[in-house]
Amino acid sequence: MTTAVVTGLGVLAPNGMGVEECWAATLAGKTGIRPISGFDASRYSVTVAGELAGFHAVDRVPRGLIVQTDKWTQHGLVCTEHALADAAVDTAALDEYEMAVVTASSSGGNEFGQREIQRLWEKGPEFVGAYQSIAWFYAATTGQVSIRHGMRGPCGVVATEQAGGLDAIGQARRLIRAGTPVIVTGGTDASLCPYGLVAQTATGRLSTRSDPERAYLPFDADACGHVVGEGGAIAIVEDLASAVRRGAPRRYGEIAGYAATFDPPPGSPRPPGLRRAAEAAMADAGVAPDEVDVVFADAAGVPALDRAEAAAITGIFGPHGVPVTAPKTMTGRLLAGGAALDVAFALLAIRDAVVPPTVGVRRQAGGHHLDLVLNEPREARVRTALVLARGHGGFNSAMVVRQCGTE
Repeated sequence: MTTAVVTGLGVLAPNGMGVEECWAATLAGKTGIRPISGFDASRYSVTVAGELAGFHAVDRVPRGLIVQTDKWTQHGLVCTEHALADAAVDTAALDEYEMAVVTASSSGGNEFGQREIQRLWEKGPEFVGAYQSIAWFYAATTGQVSIRHGMRGPCGVVATEQAGGLDAIGQARRLIRAGTPVIVTGGTDASLCPYGLVAQTATGRLSTRSDPERAYLPFDADACGHVVGEGGAIAIVEDLASAVRRGAPRRYGEIAGYAATFDPPPGSPRPPGLRRAAEAAMADAGVAPDEVDVVFADAAGVPALDRAEAAAITGIFGPHGVPVTAPKTMTGRLLAGGAALDVAFALLAIRDAVVPPTVGVRRQAGGHHLDLVLNEPREARVRTALVLARGHGGFNSAMVVRQCGTE
């Protein structure tokens, strides 16, 4: 069986630009959640978020692309550049049909879409280009990356909200097994504009607390919803044999297992699908519960959803049976970029033998029985990590990443 390995990473997150800066901030418990500064949020119920406050497209993206793209796509382009450099992939030396792009899409394009809607409002119904531009945005990151780097393999986009990062990487593994040797995959998002914020507020899952330190508290007795953020991660996934042949400088880990499920409709007697997804991913990887060293939780921050996730984790591993962490408490939930960033964190945990912390949680809600890694990183030998993600609408995904062998 072909082995899919991650050879490069690119990260942009509210608490750090670049892989090492973000990872160091995460291990230090540094949060990027703060009052929204990109627009006047005082009239909205949600006033804090994980912004990429230090990101300036003019310094990082070709000027010709800035006017054509949203921050979401710009983040993806920058992360891809970093990931390709990290993996030392020379795209000019590879056949264009041996490289592909699969990314996740969620709410990205909102800022661009809002701008186009405003233009439509100003110019009248005859300005139909706005509608076309908004629709085109669902595939913008994949399209722009593939065009910029000449990648004409089997490209695609998945749209499963917060679960999308795992689903995109899972699809990349399928393409590796089908014979495409190099895939750019993962996800980024940027929904912090009035239009995007209102759309997400309608779910009823966003925290309305104005204190950044108390706004997003998954598994806490005071949990009150989540905080949205922007950014994400892009990974270079390769066939192991091809990576070895070309002399890839590093292999962060193997994409060992993946599965996805869908929740039953409301009112159904059937249980949520997260546990089934986790068990199927572990079976796909051929690992038993006692071989999993850490779980990166979805961490919805909504009490009912936290209880369901805690039940799934303890149902598999037993009470306090495995370290559980949610470093997204320092970034917010990044939608299409969130699970991809968790995969990056899991691979870095394997590399550095440390579990990053969950911050802000002071009193775990009764009945959860989780071994939460709180406030400080925990040194541990991490060989296998399970990453969980749920997308609004019933999507569940799980991924097992594992330490690479010595081949």
